[in-house]
Amino acid sequence: MSKYNYIIIGAGIVGLATALNLLKINPMLKILVLEKENKLGLHQTGNNSGVIHSGIYYKPGSEKALNCREGYDRLLTFCRENEVKFDICGKLIVATTENELPALQKIYNRGIENGLENLTFLNSDEFKEIEPHAKGKRAILVPQTGIIDFKEVLQKYSEKLLDFDCEIYFNSEVINISERNDDITAATINDIYSAEYIISCAGLNSDRMVGNTNRATDFRIIPFRGEYYKLKSEKSNLVKNLIYPVPDPEFPFLGVHFTRKMNGEIEAGPNAVLSFSREGYNKNKFNLGDAIETFTWKGFYKLAAKYYKTGAAEFYRSINKNAFTAALQKLLPEIKGNDLIKGGVGIRAQACDSQGNLIDDFYFKKSKRILHVCNAPSPAATASLAIGERIAKEFIN
Repeated sequence: MSKYNYIIIGAGIVGLATALNLLKINPMLKILVLEKENKLGLHQTGNNSGVIHSGIYYKPGSEKALNCREGYDRLLTFCRENEVKFDICGKLIVATTENELPALQKIYNRGIENGLENLTFLNSDEFKEIEPHAKGKRAILVPQTGIIDFKEVLQKYSEKLLDFDCEIYFNSEVINISERNDDITAATINDIYSAEYIISCAGLNSDRMVGNTNRATDFRIIPFRGEYYKLKSEKSNLVKNLIYPVPDPEFPFLGVHFTRKMNGEIEAGPNAVLSFSREGYNKNKFNLGDAIETFTWKGFYKLAAKYYKTGAAEFYRSINKNAFTAALQKLLPEIKGNDLIKGGVGIRAQACDSQGNLIDDFYFKKSKRILHVCNAPSPAATASLAIGERIAKEFIN
């Protein structure tokens, strides 16, 4: 049985960032990363919107707010040092009705509390100088927001880890964890690995990993599918950079928006639809085990009771392109249904507690020899190096 200082479960962006931070503290550590897929970036890291988040939305003092601001700076430094392309292009958050103006002011206030500088309120004439085709009452210009391809970041993280002789094993799904007094083991189908400590960054399967070591789990991962359209190339001139609506403060999603990608394409979306499969990138995908785990969780029914109207609207937009187009037209009235073609799909691993609350912050569980990253939603990619440092310091003082 091979023995390591640390085993990290999951080679997503948080898992690899954690390994980098451990090795930054002590380059002599022997670290193994176990990844169930056959290559990097097949789930949340490789299927997100590619936005470098500023931290404007998050509750001041929360894990999200603190890690996003610190992680933002560290991410940009890493990318400059390692020649990973990015573009700090800024974004507009647009209030399309008078009723949204108080929420827009609250977002601005949060941004100031979170240390963002040069946030600017713009009237409709002013923001049209930035996004000529957008429509609304007022907008906030957030100059810190940018775009990047997080798959490239993930690949660069892995290259740096290999320089440290860190081992990354693919096709190595962890099926059991056994914690003992003197070590902890992770079992895959083919082998068993022993370490002093395990750090689980299992994303869509984080609750299952917790269940290996603590049967009384207090949350369940509820998968939400985010579906995107793209603007046809001849319509891409309608969007310069990023245009966002004012989000629903009761729902931890940002609403359908427009995002310029690093390849120049304009992405529109996503919605947020309950998925019947944790890896259901096709809307017809159904996994019986995943569905049973969702529908047997007592918190799910409390969640459904709170958000059934929102959920129904998201589902309707999923099956009705005209409804999806209408949501986009609130920001960009010129958009027509035939301007949109199918884009990518992502699955968000959203933790839900037993009371039906969608856990909105990063959430960790730690025992003597294992730390579980239970919930790491957006802005986890932006914040990955800061989250990795926070985890590393849990074990190395």
